[in-house]
Amino acid sequence: MSGATSGVLARNWWTLVLRGALALAFGFFAWFWPGVTLLALLMSWAAFAIASGAITLAGVFARDGGETRWILLLEGGATLLAGAVVLFHPRFTALLFLYLLAAWAVFIGLAQMLAAWRLRRENRAEPWRGIAGLLTLLFGLMLALRPGAGALALTWLIASYAVLYGCVLIAWGLHLRRLHAPGASPQVQIRLHQ
Repeated sequence: MSGATSGVLARNWWTLVLRGALALAFGFFAWFWPGVTLLALLMSWAAFAIASGAITLAGVFARDGGETRWILLLEGGATLLAGAVVLFHPRFTALLFLYLLAAWAVFIGLAQMLAAWRLRRENRAEPWRGIAGLLTLLFGLMLALRPGAGALALTWLIASYAVLYGCVLIAWGLHLRRLHAPGASPQVQIRLHQ
């Protein structure tokens, strides 16, 4: 990806903060109401996934220039599709939902880690993307390896992941904002706009 991509990411820092806030809201909802039914959990996650996927896609299409966008298109599209499937088929069994969630997390985690690796020389904020990807990948693997976990344990696991992931996205967005701020050092400005 080009240096223009890094500059565009920095200008759209707010999309990461908004996605992080949505993840935090979902995580706190699941923490404070652990007795929530599976259907309510499914609907909450579907709403989060649809909103997060739509925000990601909107950020991709709001960009100027012809930079490579396929990773963000895949991430946003997969998240939006997973949320829509859950929303329109709410009678999935808990095990099927668990595997859908695990597959989504593994795919998105790998995509984020790939993007961080590809952009590692262009932007100092990319370790945040890598950390977010690693958290997502580990979350997906834990879900896939422990499908028989109880509903309460699953709720707490999902809530904990959402809160950690939300914090990482917010930190990444704020870091990008600081790098792109008008008062940032000239070295950072040159690096972002190459």
